[in-house]
Amino acid sequence: MPDPSLDKTNEELNTAKQVKLENVGAVTRDQLTPEAATSRQGHDVPGHDHAPAADTTPDAHAGHDQGSGDDHDHGPAGTNPYLWPGVSLALLLGGIALDYYDVAFFTGYVRLTWYGVAFLLVGWKVMKAAVLSIPSGNVFNEFLLMSIATLGAFAIGEYPEGVAVMLFYTVGELFQDAAVNRAKRSIRALLEIQATEVTVLRGGQSMVLDPKQVQRGDTIEVKPGEKVALDGTLTKGPASFNTAALTGESAPQTKQTGEVVLAGMINQESLAQVLVTATYQDTKLAKILAMVQDAVGRKAKTQQFITKFAKVYTPIVVALAVLLVLVPYFVVDDYVFRTWLYRALVFLVISCPCALVISIPLGYFGGIGAASKAGILFKGSNFLDVLREIDTVVMDKTGTLTQGVFAVQQVQPTPGVDPAQLLRLVGALETKSTHPIAKAVVQHVGAAAAGVAVENVEEISGHGLRGRVDGRDVLAGNTKLLTKFSVTYPPEVDQVFDSIVVAAIDGKYAGYLTVADAPKDDAQQTVQELRADGITKIVMLSGDKDSITQRVANDLGIDEAHGGLLPEDKARYVQQYLDAGRKLAFVGDGVNDAPVVALADVGIAMGGLGSDATIETADVVIQTDHPSKIATARRIARATHSVVWQNIWLAFIVKGVVLALGAGGLATMWEAVFADVGVALLAILNAVRIQRMKF
Repeated sequence: MPDPSLDKTNEELNTAKQVKLENVGAVTRDQLTPEAATSRQGHDVPGHDHAPAADTTPDAHAGHDQGSGDDHDHGPAGTNPYLWPGVSLALLLGGIALDYYDVAFFTGYVRLTWYGVAFLLVGWKVMKAAVLSIPSGNVFNEFLLMSIATLGAFAIGEYPEGVAVMLFYTVGELFQDAAVNRAKRSIRALLEIQATEVTVLRGGQSMVLDPKQVQRGDTIEVKPGEKVALDGTLTKGPASFNTAALTGESAPQTKQTGEVVLAGMINQESLAQVLVTATYQDTKLAKILAMVQDAVGRKAKTQQFITKFAKVYTPIVVALAVLLVLVPYFVVDDYVFRTWLYRALVFLVISCPCALVISIPLGYFGGIGAASKAGILFKGSNFLDVLREIDTVVMDKTGTLTQGVFAVQQVQPTPGVDPAQLLRLVGALETKSTHPIAKAVVQHVGAAAAGVAVENVEEISGHGLRGRVDGRDVLAGNTKLLTKFSVTYPPEVDQVFDSIVVAAIDGKYAGYLTVADAPKDDAQQTVQELRADGITKIVMLSGDKDSITQRVANDLGIDEAHGGLLPEDKARYVQQYLDAGRKLAFVGDGVNDAPVVALADVGIAMGGLGSDATIETADVVIQTDHPSKIATARRIARATHSVVWQNIWLAFIVKGVVLALGAGGLATMWEAVFADVGVALLAILNAVRIQRMKF
């Protein structure tokens, strides 16, 4: 029996790894669907909340969330988000031309009004956001920096530069919106695969219902081209299904009658009927969607650091800007207030932390999106960081590295016994058992056992079956069964490593069948890729016989393997590795793996064959059940980390250089615009690169 204290420890460890979603503002389904493109939320990168193209007036910022820290809208006008910025740009260029040619009427209030209109078209929302954020205590933010800098530029008569700063800032925000929307496409596509209606057969009649109204036990009809709305078993087949939206696999799967089909699959050819086995909210698809939605709200350590950094950094640069105006008065002989004020304003524009605040979460969001396209679900960006740091991978055997499906490998009758007769009698008897090995025997024998009379069947727990088959007494099970009924058998039978079914007919030993679970096609590739990727220790833990476990480990090239383990034994091994200071990922699929998945630094579940308990406990879910995806997930995690830190260094280096130049009077507002908006755009383009990478 599992140790209750161990279960409690596992639960506490798992809870410690989970982020409370109510504290992180996890995105909802409505925020990720196309309809959300007309709502205020726009995209949901932590720290930024850009309104999309639905706003029709410069007043769209009225919906700004005052209690939201850095959240803000830069709602574009009309159906074209670039309309007001375009008008502002035209006015700016026109004004610069009028200044250049020194047109007589373009002076005084005319000039101020001209540039003032150009400024308000793009700056009104930003200034309003700065004011609305004050009551919540969020005073020092990018809106305040932009507002002070641009209004200050107007105060000293630098109208074109004031307009240019706000205009390019607004255009930069629009590009940020576009980049985030691109990063969301793969996740939004996943969310759109839920069917909105389903055809249900009840009482001999066909009716169209909302999937939420369908109950377990109902039969639904899926026409060619339609999405399966609910999980179930195929009752009218065969049928071919496109599973790309669920698994990322392009090749269609053919399902036979009695096989499982999942919500989100698309029926490709013939009419299919499915017996519903899970309600709408309990389908695997619904759980996958919940994981994706939750993932948006879980921040990596780098994101958390940048958020905290920005809150300290912004007031410091405001204070430095004030000192840049005041201190020179006491130390510079030819002090000119306007000159030093201009330098301080340049300093403020440069210091805006947009590049960090938006591009870093966008980088992680891109990593989650790229993984989802590859059939890998990260439950939070924090797990991208942790997976990159692991040095040890511990894996379950059955269903993880092996196919989880037993098959007869060898039939070895004793001399004088017809192999076909042995298979016929044993197969008929095994039809009375639900054991996985019995099912493998029945499947192997096939039609040969059909119609054979089977009577007086007795299942002897831990031993096997006894019964009368076609008028003959038959035993089928393990060697303990033969010993129990005093049937002698050759001693070499005890040396067989595979799972074995020994048989006796009419009290005499008749031979044996070996049954084994074959490794998955990419199991060996997985081990090789992980080792090449820097994993220094690969371990296999299994509840199967140790001899079988060791043979599979040897065939796959695994460093260390232990078999015959109970769930608490697996947890004990994993805890030993953790205590030794190893950063560890555990990969499993069964219910008994859930405690170990929770215990590991990163728990990875096989999402196709995996149990719901393990999938819900895991930090990463591999939808395709291919273990090689572990190495793919590592590559995505490393690429995300690389891009994020490239952006951090780009922002710090460029801003640091231009800040120094601005304080010394060597940088103008135009350089400040590049240091802010230009760097932000470069960082965003770099982050979007993750979506284009091949993993």
